[in-house]
Amino acid sequence: MYSEEDINSAVEAGALSEDAAASFRAHMSEVRGISRGDEENFRLLNSFNDIFVAIGIAIMLFAAGAIGQQLGKMLVPPPDWNWDANLTDAQFAALSRQQSFSTAVSVAIAAGLVAVTSWPLAEFFTRARRMALPSIILLLGFVGGIFVGSAALGVSLIGTEQSEPLAGYFIAGAGVIAALAAWLHWARFKVPITVAAGAAALSATLIGLILSAVEPLDIDAQDVMLWLTLVAGLLVFAFAMRWDLSDPERTTRRSDVAFWLHLLAAPMIAHPIFYTLGVVGGSDIGLAKAISVLAIYVAFGIVALIVDRRALLVSALVYVLFALAFLFDRFGAVELTVALTALVIGSALLTLSAFWAPIRRGVLGIVPEDWRDALPSSERELVAA
Repeated sequence: MYSEEDINSAVEAGALSEDAAASFRAHMSEVRGISRGDEENFRLLNSFNDIFVAIGIAIMLFAAGAIGQQLGKMLVPPPDWNWDANLTDAQFAALSRQQSFSTAVSVAIAAGLVAVTSWPLAEFFTRARRMALPSIILLLGFVGGIFVGSAALGVSLIGTEQSEPLAGYFIAGAGVIAALAAWLHWARFKVPITVAAGAAALSATLIGLILSAVEPLDIDAQDVMLWLTLVAGLLVFAFAMRWDLSDPERTTRRSDVAFWLHLLAAPMIAHPIFYTLGVVGGSDIGLAKAISVLAIYVAFGIVALIVDRRALLVSALVYVLFALAFLFDRFGAVELTVALTALVIGSALLTLSAFWAPIRRGVLGIVPEDWRDALPSSERELVAA
């Protein structure tokens, strides 16, 4: 399978002319019955060898983490708990601190080894071989290892007695370090998901700092986190649109970067909204809230059609399943609740997928012309007509 990046590389190398590449894209759009941009092309697998290599990398990173954990226990041995002994409160507190310190050191070393192992593997499988799935795993291993290791290292250095009130600052500091690591990885390897990883790290930084600042106040931390997550999700969505608008034809790596940013932003936007409505608990959400969930999902669908991205629809799908199941159950279809819910959702998604282009064309008809011209679209002339 060849990606847009491969086609562009062939054009740059002179193996394909620009006219030949354009003809190939047009031919594939005609064969598939949908624009290549509307398909949201992204490469996950080149061949089965990607899966083979990915399994080997996962095993390698697991081994590095396990070795790091054992090294941590050797450097800072955990306490020898004697549950039969009558420990005083002070002794129990001291043993607990020692246990927490040992765990923090073990986690920091394990995560650090995972990150250190990921980089040289990426030099070969990402930079030299350009393998998609292994590159994603190695990127997540590197940035995730840096984030977890930094947070655990902060706990081990500052001391476990202060770790709980300063947890937000640990997360914020680890987020900054992870974002810098993501930037270095992007500068070296240009893996599209890297920008989304950096955005996630910066979001964690922002949320951690604000949560730490409001901790002394009499405010529900969970509600604050939900709203902060929503705001961060909207910011990531705006950032994704900036990448999308820079490549309206979706023929460069910028489109792939935007795809992963949309994939990150979607759950950050959807979860706080539906959690506030009480859908997540799975209890009796009520008729009004169930209808509200469906209305919000329709709004998400309109936004997805306008920006030509399906991530919002996928992220909100589970909440719509809860709402539809409640409605069918409320109106007496108890025995067929699951079947009817699956039938409605499945039919709606397949219909939307089959007629995505004409439906999107109709939705774009109500969008102001200045906005429409900037949006990713292969249907501008048809919409204008």
